[in-house]
Amino acid sequence: MRHLRRSARITTEQWRRKLACWAAAVVVGVVAVGFAMAADAAATLRNHIIAISPWIMLALTPAGLALSTWLTRTWFRGAQGSGIPQTIATLHLENFAIIDRLLSLRVAAGKIVLTTLGLVAGGSIGREGPSVQIGAAIMHACGRWLNLSTVSMRRGLILAGGASGVSAAFNTPLAGIVFAIEELSHSFEQRTSGTMLTGVILSGVTAIALVGNYSYFGHTDVVVPIGISWIAVPTCGILGGIGGGVFSAILIRATRGLPGGLGRFARGRPVAFAAACGLLLAVIGIASDGITYGTGYEQAHEIIEGKTHYPASFFILKFIATIISYCSGIPGGLFAPSLAIGAGFGGWVAQFLPHTTPGAVVLLGTVAYFSAVVQSPLTASVIVMEMCDNQQVTLALLATSFLAYGVSRMICSQPLYAALAEAFLDGMATAPRTPVATPRPPAAPPLPAAR
Repeated sequence: MRHLRRSARITTEQWRRKLACWAAAVVVGVVAVGFAMAADAAATLRNHIIAISPWIMLALTPAGLALSTWLTRTWFRGAQGSGIPQTIATLHLENFAIIDRLLSLRVAAGKIVLTTLGLVAGGSIGREGPSVQIGAAIMHACGRWLNLSTVSMRRGLILAGGASGVSAAFNTPLAGIVFAIEELSHSFEQRTSGTMLTGVILSGVTAIALVGNYSYFGHTDVVVPIGISWIAVPTCGILGGIGGGVFSAILIRATRGLPGGLGRFARGRPVAFAAACGLLLAVIGIASDGITYGTGYEQAHEIIEGKTHYPASFFILKFIATIISYCSGIPGGLFAPSLAIGAGFGGWVAQFLPHTTPGAVVLLGTVAYFSAVVQSPLTASVIVMEMCDNQQVTLALLATSFLAYGVSRMICSQPLYAALAEAFLDGMATAPRTPVATPRPPAAPPLPAAR
């Protein structure tokens, strides 16, 4: 009888934890959908402002970036940048007091508000990377509420939250799983796989229930038949790998500090530096007729569907605008701008490859550049495949993605997000440790320099 009572208590506790985690995954889906709506509203508001006069951006963009940077540094430390490096860093930290700060609900709320502000102001940023940190923060808060003392369970919830954020943001459940394995944890752990899969499913189902089952970039029917059409694979793979590798190398170098007087200005007066970055973004935006502002989703969608042909200046200026936006220190992701740059690059290359369907070249250019930036070829291939609802180009996407990954590694030997996460870890190592009541986990393995 005593044994039965003890078993019943254990079962009740297990079900309480399961239900709490499932509820948290649903919340991730709801928040991701709300975040997407806020981002769309920000883009609409910005377009209305530009319609009144594009010259307003010369004041709005510097002021918006300066305000975002000030709020980040004053009230929401840890919210800067993409959010993926912070999530990776928390999976390797020993001090849960620091993890609680990086993945606090306050930082998550600030991430939403400040990313939306950056989109209104015209920053070349996305919401998908921030959704990873937001999802991880919600699941981590669930773990704190359950008072989990097992380190593996806490890290499992963070991993599940990050994967759920990607799944709900893109409506790509398979990509969320692959992203968690390839980019966040660099491994597949059977102990946490169930939690991760459940979180991805529930957050994805919630997003579909709220906004319907949609494809991020619609549906494409293009194919890349074996033969002369495959000349697009090495072309996009090599050129996209070079572009994405250079992009990653520049961002990693910027993370370690800008050179000379520019670096001293950025360190000494970060808010004024952000305003200067905003002024540059406004000038680029006016010169490009506003197409470099925001996520680049509309431009990428038009290019992939073949509705509009943009000149090479689009992806070149978008490339520059994304680097400036990141260097300014405002919260915002790199996923959507990278996809837009890749689509613009693919659309430009397509005109030189008449033997391959233009739409197929666009997809190959998109996956090549994106894979070269994040150096996660499987994640890049699955994301592009699911976003375009097209499994017919899977082999060509994989071949292009892995080729671009190899070329990128020759230019930038360390994956972008791993390098940015190490920068966070280095910063935490120099900060004084705060005593906490929760037990410390055993030391986590170092981040891999290469994969």
